[in-house]
Amino acid sequence: MNKTILKLWLPGLLVAAIAGMPLHLGAQDTNKPAIEKKETKSKKSGVPFHGKLKAVDNTAKTLSVGTLVIQVISETKITRKDKPATLEDGVVGENVSGRYVKTEDGKLNALTIHLGSKEPKSELKKDETGGEK
Repeated sequence: MNKTILKLWLPGLLVAAIAGMPLHLGAQDTNKPAIEKKETKSKKSGVPFHGKLKAVDNTAKTLSVGTLVIQVISETKITRKDKPATLEDGVVGENVSGRYVKTEDGKLNALTIHLGSKEPKSELKKDETGGEK
């Protein structure tokens, strides 16, 4: 009887040890890269903004949209109608959109700026029939 118990107990212990090891190792390998990828992705994607261009300061390399003052940096991609543009091409009062990231010192660095972008749907005027223009 002892031999039967030993025959069942030893393989059961071996199976439990083998089954438990890959789960522990797999958790260590996958958690760190997943966290790093999330942080990298959020830094690259940035926070979206859109609205009317209130001011452009070519000297300070900033633009104002609503209450935001956004800094243009060397990595900022500025476009107008999907073609490259410059900060000087910005016209006060036109629609503008893009994405920015907030730095540790509180500045908003632009990743992308789209000059003359379409109005957000909430700002589109309704025609007499109730449809959007």
